[in-house]
Amino acid sequence: MSGLFREIRKNKVLVLMILPALLFFVLFSYAPMVGVYFAFTNFSFDGGLFKSPFVGMDNFKFLFESGTLWNLTKNTILYNIAFILIGNVLQVMSAVFLSELPGRWFKKTSQSIMFLPFFVSFVLVGAFVFNLFSTNNGLVNTLLEQLGMQPYDFYMHTAPWKYIIVFFSVWKGLGYGTVIYLAAIMSISDEYHEAAKIDGANIFQRIRFITIPMLVPTFILLILLSLGGILKGQFDLFYQIIGNNGMLFDSTDVIDTYVFRALAVNFDIGMGTAAGLYQSFFGLALVLTVNYIIRRTRDDYALF
Repeated sequence: MSGLFREIRKNKVLVLMILPALLFFVLFSYAPMVGVYFAFTNFSFDGGLFKSPFVGMDNFKFLFESGTLWNLTKNTILYNIAFILIGNVLQVMSAVFLSELPGRWFKKTSQSIMFLPFFVSFVLVGAFVFNLFSTNNGLVNTLLEQLGMQPYDFYMHTAPWKYIIVFFSVWKGLGYGTVIYLAAIMSISDEYHEAAKIDGANIFQRIRFITIPMLVPTFILLILLSLGGILKGQFDLFYQIIGNNGMLFDSTDVIDTYVFRALAVNFDIGMGTAAGLYQSFFGLALVLTVNYIIRRTRDDYALF
């Protein structure tokens, strides 16, 4: 203990610099963890946190036996796998394509245009989607009517929404991810490409045997970082596009939207907290498992 205080006195400037971040996490990340106790209670506003009836694992039991948790977990994982894999693959392709463009002005302009959707609010994305797929005045149904076809009620059918949601998620994050991969490509030494040109390699061979392998560490790192939030279904994306349309919940409801409805609509704080705790525990177990597998196979790519 005396050694700890000695180190603090020795590096007091560094300690003071990190103190705001430490206080932030204590106040907003660790202190609220007391609320985890709600998951084991039948919460009542009269009883509050410590006087609400303790029900043990009943909330978790209901979620599992009703099948709700299975459907939420399935939707959340499948959507996030699609977001991560499709998003990263398209980001790599876009970054490689931009890196090979000869015109610097066109390259910079393309990066800026691709980056713009990242700054678009999900509220606006929800408005775009509604104006595209609305039954009465949506662009898609207006075109269908002009072609002599019957309008399609998107908001009554679940099938199209899995593709719509994935498309808009990938579209919104494409520019941001492209910039990250493009920075990784720019860090690759020109000597590799010059040597490959001397050996007679064409542009596709250089991309396949130099650029892509050099991007693998960045790709794996971003995948690992994304896995930490794989049980989080981008609440703002789903809520702004789907809202409270119960007809679409079977294929679009994720853990985050269920927790929101449990707290804000049904006022079932115990059930919502149980679903949130399950989400956090499952996400932690997933990250630890994947990191362990990568550490056993490619130790230099593991997070820890």
